Amino acid sequence: MGRIFEVRKATMFARWDRMAKQFTRIGKEIIIAVKAGGPDVATNPALRRCFQNARSVGMPKDRVEAAIKRAMGKDTSNYEEILYEGYAPHGVALLVETATDNHVRTVANVKACFNKGNGALGNSGSVSFQFKKMGVFKLKPEGLNMDDLELELIDFGLDELGEGSGENGEDVLVLRCAFTDFGQLQKALEEKNITPISAELEWIPTTTVPVTDEQAEDVSKLIERLEQDEDVNKVFHNMG
Repeated sequence: MGRIFEVRKATMFARWDRMAKQFTRIGKEIIIAVKAGGPDVATNPALRRCFQNARSVGMPKDRVEAAIKRAMGKDTSNYEEILYEGYAPHGVALLVETATDNHVRTVANVKACFNKGNGALGNSGSVSFQFKKMGVFKLKPEGLNMDDLELELIDFGLDELGEGSGENGEDVLVLRCAFTDFGQLQKALEEKNITPISAELEWIPTTTVPVTDEQAEDVSKLIERLEQDEDVNKVFHNMG
């Protein structure tokens, strides 16, 4: 246990500070989840995760319901999730998660962002080996004992539990598990009547690249440029 190690965030979650962008991202995730597993939240863990995240950013109920209806309509765009890999300046690795209905447009935009930011878009597998895809749950710490919670959840895939910070700097408990254990850990929390602030799948770097403040600013500008694209959901980096 202890404080969860977090790499320098820079503008990694800049999109989360823009409410309209948050709603767009989660709306796409709802459509993808419904198309893959149906509209019943009781039998669709991915949709339950979307609902939790919608609540965490204050997404109105009517926006959530509208996304579900769109997903069940015949004319809805079929979003494809594509991961792009590349390098920012100073050797910092980037993973760019996108959800797009036009991959030709998306790859052109992502490549342009890398070029303008003095980075380089790479091939599949060129960067992702430096990261682990993990489930990340953030919980309100009130009423929870870290030692007890760790013992209760370790058999359900809990890999790491520690203290961290929320989007507004508030104290949270951070739980991490392997990507393959996400569903069972989510179910274990539900059975304990613990509702996460957020439940995400994130790429966690296995090693980090040390950078100066000036170098971090260069990388941050590229991340910010990528996050401005409407098809980009999240950008992960290994900047230390």
